[in-house]
Amino acid sequence: MSLAVLKSRAQLGIEAPLVCIEVHLSNGLPGLSIVGLPEAAVKESKDRVRSAIINSGFNFPNKRITINLAPADLPKSSGRFDLPIALGILYASGQVNIDENIDEYEFAGELSLSGELRKISSAIPMAIKCVEENKKLIVPTQNNKEIGLVESVKAYGFDSLNEVVEFLSGTKKEPIKPKVEIDFAKLYQDLEDVKGQYQAKRALEIAAAGGHNILLVGPPGTGKTMLASRLNSILPPLDKREALSSAMIASIKGESGIAESFYKRPFRHPHHISSGVSLVGGGSNPMPGEISLAHNGVLFLDELPEFDRKVLEVLREPLETGSVNISRARCQVEYPANFQLIAAMNPCPCGYLGS
Repeated sequence: MSLAVLKSRAQLGIEAPLVCIEVHLSNGLPGLSIVGLPEAAVKESKDRVRSAIINSGFNFPNKRITINLAPADLPKSSGRFDLPIALGILYASGQVNIDENIDEYEFAGELSLSGELRKISSAIPMAIKCVEENKKLIVPTQNNKEIGLVESVKAYGFDSLNEVVEFLSGTKKEPIKPKVEIDFAKLYQDLEDVKGQYQAKRALEIAAAGGHNILLVGPPGTGKTMLASRLNSILPPLDKREALSSAMIASIKGESGIAESFYKRPFRHPHHISSGVSLVGGGSNPMPGEISLAHNGVLFLDELPEFDRKVLEVLREPLETGSVNISRARCQVEYPANFQLIAAMNPCPCGYLGS
């Protein structure tokens, strides 16, 4: 057959909308074109896919290849579509025989020039959608740990394009098993490590109990940062729903160590020269900022007066609503941002007033 259709998912906020990859081979001047509102990383996939197919022992078709990423009005970014594009070319050119029902699977993975699969971002939102729609997911092995955080997911991890082809041709493989192994004793620094500062520790206990924001004022070297970094240790533990919500945002951002810190409340500590975009998020395909990465956790602003006033103003709406809306010309996304704010500052410009 000269036409192949495979399924994958894009990233749009915390959602993972379905994308159909349609690959058509026809006679004409040899070449490969990608249509469907692809961004630069997707357009560049044509060179990665060509090299990956050749270096995996297959022939790259000497035909005119048209690849459509539908729906056309949905922005597509990153290299996650490399794997389904390569499989579509091989399937449409008749080089692989797929025994499995291809409609039951969704594919995502970036290919190296040698045909190896590389880790992708936003794997958790994809896995959640596959569970909801009862689909099977094929991803790089490097995503196994975070995929395993999603209960009831039917997913398979692979190291290369050849392994995926062998699996779809009938080779058996065990699915990724959901597993969370956390050493809770190593999750947090303990507030008991701080000696003295009984009034400040009492204030932190009250803030933790009531979910209040807090401002620490004191001279340099009195332990403000040490106290703030230990607020997490006295907050209520995350439940599974909260932990998965925070892990999903970290997955979208491409953070590492998601599985190891699954039940750990986020603690974000942006520098005082941070811009408003770095705090709330942004970009042509809007990505989460520091306040969303602190969702269900703590956002610590050290040296509060050093932050630009306009930067602090952008925190007003998220503090009131627990979410942030980012509008761009092509899309509008909403990220959760339910965090506890803790700030620290010196009492005066020299820092030693009253000491």
